[in-house]
Amino acid sequence: MRRSFDPIDEHLDSYVMEGASIRRHTNLRFEDFQRMARDEALSPYEKIGFPDSYRRGKEEAIFRDILGKLANLRKTGKIVVDIGPGCSDLPRMVIDLCRRQGHTLVLIDSQEMLDHLPDEPFIVKAPGRYPDESGWIFERYTGKVDAILCYSVMHHVFGEGDIFWFVDRSLGLLAEGGEMLIGDIPNISKRKRFFSSRAGIRYHQEFTGKDEIPEVRFSVPEPGQIDDAVILSLLMRCRLAGFDAYWLPQPDELPMSNRREDILIRRP
Repeated sequence: MRRSFDPIDEHLDSYVMEGASIRRHTNLRFEDFQRMARDEALSPYEKIGFPDSYRRGKEEAIFRDILGKLANLRKTGKIVVDIGPGCSDLPRMVIDLCRRQGHTLVLIDSQEMLDHLPDEPFIVKAPGRYPDESGWIFERYTGKVDAILCYSVMHHVFGEGDIFWFVDRSLGLLAEGGEMLIGDIPNISKRKRFFSSRAGIRYHQEFTGKDEIPEVRFSVPEPGQIDDAVILSLLMRCRLAGFDAYWLPQPDELPMSNRREDILIRRP
């Protein structure tokens, strides 16, 4: 039986799935996702690092939010890049949209994940670790991409690599008027603010069934965690490079809106 999860747990958003059990893991790596993608005992949501309860029946709301933020997806005949789409329902919604809108869709993920997604004429599959193993992507699409989606990925990049290198290379793909959504970023600062509030305390108590106050510590180092300072530094780096960048909330209907946020970047 799978264990329940305490929402105050600072490492709640990362797991390693092992058959019918879930082992908490602070930094899922590219190789972990390759292995999970091959594990037929896992559901599509577990393959991408989430318990079923966090994504099943909720990805329609996530997709609506993405469409509301990435305006170019609603246009026609665009080049769209999805970095780390995984293999749940969400990338299939993106695929269906791109088919209807006449987009070219570039899917970048491990071969193991991409094998779970359909092959269609408008889809370009790019297996490998991005951006280090994506040289041909930059040769073909630099300055030509209208929309980049990177959802529930940035915290894994932060734990494993260089987020500035990741973002710098991605911005180089954008055409004039192009936009990039870095979505579903776990923010430890936002999490702390929420769980120190009355609403957060009530949420914690209802979830755990215990009449306890969650422990929240401010002004302490948080190794391996994205906080306000990291997000602000990304925003400033993009703006100083000539891009518009915005820090956006998630709607309340999203499963982790009380502790995750988005960044929207646009090339003028």
